[in-house]
This record gives sequence, C-alpha cells and structure tokens, in this order.
Amino acid sequence: MIKPGGSTCNLDCTYCYYLSKEALPNGPGTGRMSDETLERFIKQYIAGVTGPEVVFSWQGGEPTLLGMEFFHKVVALQKKHAKPFQKIENDLQTNGTLLNDEWCGFLKQHRFLVGLSIDGPQEIHDQYRVTKGGKPTFDKVFNAVQLLRRHGVPFNTLTCVNRFNGRRPLDVYRFLKNEVGSTYMQFIPIVEYKGFERTAPQHWDSAVLPRDGDPETHPGHPDSVVTDWSVDADDWGYFLCSVFDRWQKNDIGKVWVNHFETLVSQHMGLGSQLCIYGEFCGKGVAVEHDGGIYSCDHYVYPEYRLGYIKDSTLDLKVFSRTQVQFGYAKNELLPGYCRSCDYLTDCWGECPKNRILRTRDGEPGLNYLCPGYKKFFAHAIPAVERIASVLSRQPVHARKRM
Repeated sequence: MIKPGGSTCNLDCTYCYYLSKEALPNGPGTGRMSDETLERFIKQYIAGVTGPEVVFSWQGGEPTLLGMEFFHKVVALQKKHAKPFQKIENDLQTNGTLLNDEWCGFLKQHRFLVGLSIDGPQEIHDQYRVTKGGKPTFDKVFNAVQLLRRHGVPFNTLTCVNRFNGRRPLDVYRFLKNEVGSTYMQFIPIVEYKGFERTAPQHWDSAVLPRDGDPETHPGHPDSVVTDWSVDADDWGYFLCSVFDRWQKNDIGKVWVNHFETLVSQHMGLGSQLCIYGEFCGKGVAVEHDGGIYSCDHYVYPEYRLGYIKDSTLDLKVFSRTQVQFGYAKNELLPGYCRSCDYLTDCWGECPKNRILRTRDGEPGLNYLCPGYKKFFAHAIPAVERIASVLSRQPVHARKRM
C-alpha cells in the first residue's frame, strides 16, 4: 500500500485515523514522494514479485492531490521496470472530490481500478465526511460516481461503518446498490482506541483496558475505550446481519460484499480474502511518501517502522525477522477465550489493532468487535455453508467471484 502524499488530504473526515500522522512525533509527517523514491519503490516492488501479476495500491490521504502528472510518471516507470511476463495493475483509493473528465479518461486508459469512499445517502455521508471548512462533500462524491460510470471506469465502493450509519444498514445498502450502482462493496468498521493519535497499537496499558461487557466498551461513555465516532460492536453485528439477509435474498451473484465473499471462501476451504480474517497477517505493508516502510497501514507509528527503501531493498524489509514476528503475533497473542470459540477459524481475532479489551477473566487481547462478530457468524454461517456447498460442486471455470 503506497502513500505517495502521506496524510495530506483536502477533507477533514471526523473519523480519519490518518490525519493525525501529520503531528505524530518522529512519524512520517507530510510531504510528497520524490521522483527518486518513486522509481526506487516501483523498481524494487516489481523485482520482488515473482508471480505474473503486480498490483500497486495507491492510497492516502488523498492521492489525486498529487496530480495526473505524477501518475503519468507512475505508469511510465512501471513500463520501464516491468518483467516481460508480468501484468501491471493499479488501484486508486479516492474520496472522489477532485475527479473530472480528464482524470477519468486517464484512469480508463490505464485500467485503474478505483475505490470510491462513500458512506451512504447524503444525510449519512455528510455526517462525518466534510471539507477542511466543515462543508458537506456528498454532491462532489456523487458527481464522481456519475463521471466514473460515464467513462466506464471500474470502481468499488468503500463505506466506513461508524456510530452513525451503523444503525442504518439497509439505508446504506439500498443506496449503494440502487443509486450508486455498486456491485462490489467494502464495509470497514471504524474502531479507534481513544488516544490513537499518539499511542501505537499494542502499546497501550493492558491492565487498565475494560473487560468484555463493561460499560466502557461502548462509544459515548465518558470513559469509553474508543472514540465517540467508533461503531458500537453490537451495531456492527446488526449491520452485517441486516445487509447479509438482504444480499442473500436478492443479490447473490449480482453484488459482492467483502465480508460475505471471504466467509464463503473460508467455508469452501480456500482461505480468507481479507487480512483481518487470516490466521496470520503482515502482508499489508505500507510505504510512506518519505520511503518509510511500516508493518501495516494501521501501524504507521515509529514503533512499527521497518526502515527506509533507500537503506535496503523492499523485500529484505518485508521478509525481515521483525515483520515475520509481527505477522505471527496475530495468532500467538490470541487469548484463550478466542482459542475456545466456535468461530475461531472464521475470525482469528480479527485485526490486532482492534484488540483493546480484556476478556471477562481479565486476559488481554480481546477484539472490541467480538460481540458483533459472534452475532453475525451465528446468524450467517448456516446459509454460508449452503452457498459454499453448492459452489464447491461446480467446476472451477463455472464459478463467479462468489
């Protein structure tokens, strides 16, 4: 995951976990990736991939602030350094507010897959996704939807499920399907430890973390462990269950939802398609604008900086002992409560950065979203197993993405 503009953004979304990187002591700060660092990264990344496809994921902040000239340079450097047998792919995560006909023409010409951030219909989207001046952004984002569709640019939607829209799942789903025309939906639960601006994950004081079931596990409590805009764990379970029921009834094979698709894959024995549900992690390495390499996009803190591209090759950092230990720690630090759970292999403790609770017995490492996930898995798995059974009997070439 490449952050060529760091945390620089033209929006001021209330729940953004990345804007605070600007002021993080000894952090990446703000800036723009230099031409030298860009070419070094592209060259090293392509060289380190042994398979036939190399996927570049451009994120931010807001990457379109770098301008099209920057991305023309990206495409040229990829062609320069590509191996003869490799196919180069690009995806771009954007808030959409700066897209225009020229941008969309470029994205279409160079086969970029776009991830568009949109949280639901206007009154929902504008609750948290605002400009630096606090103005709403929905109209500009929905204009981006029209532009992408008119130019035939493939796009997915990324919806942050927060304390506000977590209670309106069907309003969000219907809007994304019917108004936006999204056929691949990514839902990301917003969970931020209160103090995340300065405190790196796993560097909090575990002894003072609340236990599962304590009032402090809910957003809005004066002493809550999470920010006010974080989704309530129970609402996250309600959101997933509600969308799953509507999807199962009407949209299997028509709309792909990241959490449902990966759960079916897991019950077909094919493994997780999302790092959060994998047994181990460590593959989602982030590269900052200054060439800094971090263990994960959610771990861009000095404590998790693996080094810099200029100091050694990217592959040596990615396969370093430090990063391997980081990846295995996801499994090794699971509390006993999780290991005895019926849904262990569906969840694997989800993302470690969300493990901000203690179990009722006081053991640290319980995921904040655990109650919601247990509700969702209990509700959805019987149907998921039926879907997986049908798909498993089909020839591989006859299967669609689900």
